[in-house]
Amino acid sequence: MQRVLVPAAAAAIAVYSIVHPRTAIHAEEPSEQALIRKPIYSDFPSITRPQKPEPSSNLSSSPTPTDHLATQIRRARLYIHAHAKVAEDQTNRFMSNVLRQEQNLTSTLASLAPPPQTGERLMPGALYILVASMAGSIISRNRNVLLRATTPAAVGVGAAYLVLPHTMQNVGDLIWTFEEKSEVIAVNHLRIRGAAIEAMKQAKIRGEKTRAWSEGVIRYGRELLETWVRKG
Repeated sequence: MQRVLVPAAAAAIAVYSIVHPRTAIHAEEPSEQALIRKPIYSDFPSITRPQKPEPSSNLSSSPTPTDHLATQIRRARLYIHAHAKVAEDQTNRFMSNVLRQEQNLTSTLASLAPPPQTGERLMPGALYILVASMAGSIISRNRNVLLRATTPAAVGVGAAYLVLPHTMQNVGDLIWTFEEKSEVIAVNHLRIRGAAIEAMKQAKIRGEKTRAWSEGVIRYGRELLETWVRKG
């Protein structure tokens, strides 16, 4: 009987303490600062970032394989650039020399042409010179080797001076500019030219004397013939 009354009395005491409490419990009113709502875009408190650890001074300063590779690549690029520049300079000098030689050749050929007012035409004159050279070779075909080699050239040069005098004068001036570079050749050329000019003068003088003598002989013979006819 006592075991039944003890739990019942405990339950009754618990119900009475709930229904009639001795002290009143009051809820805490929220403060005015709590009632104010903060904006959703308010600044967040600053967050301190962790600092990177400073490199230790105890690490070794020797270059890495990547540094060695970069150094070798740099040396290779400098080497290739230097040789490419040298090749480019040599090519530019070669092309400049070629253009200079081409301009010299063009100006030289242009200087050989006769003036337009002279009326010389290269094509018919060249054909005449060729025919004269062939005639010289035909004339000297039964002679010795020296005459067979020199006669066509001499006849051709003579025909060239007759057919294309201005052109041959320009050619002679061009040859003389090359001969002036060698003193020995220039001196010999002047000697040969002087001897040729002197020979031509002497031949002209002898030709005039021969013509005068022949005219005198012919005149004398004609006078004798006229006298003989008159005495008939």
